[in-house]
Amino acid sequence: MKQIEVQILQQSYVLACPEGQEARLLDAVERVDTAMTRIRDAGKVRARERIAVLAALNLAFELADREALSAAAQSVARASAAPTGTDEAAGDERVQQLLLRLDEALGDDGRLL
Repeated sequence: MKQIEVQILQQSYVLACPEGQEARLLDAVERVDTAMTRIRDAGKVRARERIAVLAALNLAFELADREALSAAAQSVARASAAPTGTDEAAGDERVQQLLLRLDEALGDDGRLL
């Protein structure tokens, strides 16, 4: 296991990293540092611990959004791969349900159609 020294919010950390995963770790460090810096620079929160918790929550929320969109895309792919002998009305209903799920996943970002 390799050790890498990084800076997050101007504080040094030594992190263990599996061989060959340095680029992924550095990308993760950059994302965390950027998220924490935005929160700190907004001026509403000063305590490093609170900034870290808020940044972690924001990043987890973004990840959940991506997972929801991915799941919706997989549902659309499965629906489009359905056997051609299905009832057309049932297929239309399925598409409408999938569009509703996509709209829910997109939330305030906008509607798909």
